[in-house]
Amino acid sequence: MHRTYSMRQSRAPTQSQIERPPPPPSSTKVGRFFGGTNFGHNLRKSVAGSYGPDLARKLSQLVKMEKNLMRSMELVGRERREVARQLSIWGEECDEDVSDVTDKLGVLIFEIGELEDQFVDRYDQYRVTIKSIRNIEASVQPSRDRKQKITDQIAQLKYKDPNSPKITVLEQELVRAEAESLVAEAQLSNITREKLKSAFNYQFDALKEHAEKVAIIASYGKYLLDLIDDTPVTPGETRPAYDGYEDSKSIIQDCEDALTDWTESRSMVRPRLSKRGVRARRTGGRATRVRKPVGLEDRPVSDEEGWVPAETHERTNGHPGIALNQAHHHHEDEYEDVTEDE
Repeated sequence: MHRTYSMRQSRAPTQSQIERPPPPPSSTKVGRFFGGTNFGHNLRKSVAGSYGPDLARKLSQLVKMEKNLMRSMELVGRERREVARQLSIWGEECDEDVSDVTDKLGVLIFEIGELEDQFVDRYDQYRVTIKSIRNIEASVQPSRDRKQKITDQIAQLKYKDPNSPKITVLEQELVRAEAESLVAEAQLSNITREKLKSAFNYQFDALKEHAEKVAIIASYGKYLLDLIDDTPVTPGETRPAYDGYEDSKSIIQDCEDALTDWTESRSMVRPRLSKRGVRARRTGGRATRVRKPVGLEDRPVSDEEGWVPAETHERTNGHPGIALNQAHHHHEDEYEDVTEDE
């Protein structure tokens, strides 16, 4: 039994990496002081919510919770790779068909662990972007504090000495502080919206790529299981000799090709406009573009293009395979322009 074939033999960039270059390694993979224990998780979460400007505390806690989540995902990826190795080790002592299939299943499961590691790197783009919103919130807090401090001083002077000349000076300072605060609040509002959309685009793109690649691996894994002869035998009866080595190797190669060829433009799930209507948003008499809710649904596909479920895939000459969606979807979102009369 030659256990030399592995999906990780070649490290050439995939089509997805060419289309969208991978990000740098996640910041959670280095500089660990408390490790990946629950103690470290709880400490980071509690500390983030106890210190720093009031405005940024809630988002600081979210950022730390996301770091805990990412480190948990890293652990899952490492454990899955260890599980894959152990599955292959266990199968070595089994019959030939079970031994070969468990070895190839180990290759697929190991690849899922690799994908989870890559997913963490892409997920970190989301966390870093959310972190930038927190930093902006923290920078706005001093202007709020200054305005509040001057307001309190004016109120205190009016109570103790209504005729104090300092009241006029403080009121002028308050006007300047309110102007500065107004600019800072506007910048915070604009940047929050921009960064929030960007952050969750990173997260959903990473989730989508990871989920669809895992679905590809799962489909080919089911084809590997077809190579195991599960026909019951009577005591003393011998099973036919196993001859599926080339088939199992081909399935792994086909899976590798499918993962290499996957791109966002050939995604299985496409955004479609829902048929449900929405009320036009009031914009003070301005023309507005009304967008219907966007829902995710599987695009209906034909026999010539699209994803074919593993249960219904046609087998030819005993060699299983899977059809990849090679057709580019040129379906673009369309929005209806509506001018609302107030």
